[in-house]
Order: sequence, then C-alpha cells, then structure tokens
Amino acid sequence: MLMHDSGYDSYQQVNLDAQAASATPHQLVLMLIDGLLDELVRVKGHISAKRLAEKGEGINKCMNILIGLDSALDIDNGGEIAANLHDLYDFIQTELFRASVNNDNARIETAEQVITTIREGWEGFGKHA
Repeated sequence: MLMHDSGYDSYQQVNLDAQAASATPHQLVLMLIDGLLDELVRVKGHISAKRLAEKGEGINKCMNILIGLDSALDIDNGGEIAANLHDLYDFIQTELFRASVNNDNARIETAEQVITTIREGWEGFGKHA
C-alpha cells in the first residue's frame, strides 16, 4: 500500500512554504499561476482516466487559486489591466466549470492557454519592474 504523504511530498511542501514566506507579491502570483498550471495538467489526466472524484477535487483547487488571484486584484486602482485580468479569471472559471460538467479536456486546454499567456505577461512585468 502506498502512503499518500511520502517524505518527498513533505519536503516539497516545506520547500514551497519557505519559498512563499520569502517571496515578493509578484513572485507569489507566479507561484499561484504555476500551481494552477500544474493542477490543470493533473485534471486533464483525471478526465482522460475517468477518475471523476479526483477531477472534481482538481477543478476545485483550480477554482480556489483563481479566486485567490482575482481577490488580489486592485480593481479600483488597477485600471484596465486589473479589469481585464478579472475578466480573464472569470472566463477561465467558466471554462473549468464547463470542462468539469462535460469532462472536456479541450476546455481545460483553453484555460491552460489563457493562463499561460497571463503568466508570460507577469513574467515580463517582473523583468521590467
């Protein structure tokens, strides 16, 4: 029987916690986006393998990350960029909901493409900030 919480998993969590503790807000956003992208890959695997409970858990994690990213936006002072990010996060959530209902990996791939584009923008912003 395999243990769900191996020593490696514990090490990864401690490493992630340490990175988050010392990260700038910009780095935290990138970490969240990377976590979202990683989870989207897992969700596609769950859909393909018809592991519906795990798919649901993964979609839920993705939604929570998107809610966190959206709640960090300063809509009042962020102008058009914040409004556009809000709309994109909303679009991704809608795609994930539809993907979950229909077990549709094409919608997961659309979400991946959009979030990858957002990540590239954040990464570019960090190089110029």
